Amino acid sequence: MATNRTFTMIKPDAVSNGFTGAILDDIIKGGFKLIAMKYTHLTSETAGAFYEVHKERPFYADLVKFMSSGPIVAAILEKDNAVEDFRKLIGATDPSKAEPGTIRNKYAKSIDANAVHGSDSDENAAIEGSFFFSNLERF
Repeated sequence: MATNRTFTMIKPDAVSNGFTGAILDDIIKGGFKLIAMKYTHLTSETAGAFYEVHKERPFYADLVKFMSSGPIVAAILEKDNAVEDFRKLIGATDPSKAEPGTIRNKYAKSIDANAVHGSDSDENAAIEGSFFFSNLERF
């Protein structure tokens, strides 16, 4: 059964391009409630730990470097069918293939600098949310 929470990060490219407010507005207008949110800068160690699942993939080093290149906004979101609905809201990983009006279609520059992260499953949403937030930081 689908849960009602998912995790997202507004990535360094979108933060540095000034899209944080617009992306948060799109998320809220998409019917999501913010449960937890923080503005932070990942170290290469923290980014590496977060993306540990990809450690053996050829893009891992570049991903860690990119994700530690500037501040990010991490958030836990709530809505019925949150993971699936958020994946629809953000669009395809490659912004050139993302549906018009999706977050990646509007704010991403490339498949690598794709503006936002969105959990791909209920299980990963719980893991990723717990990576960034304690229970005391969730409202």
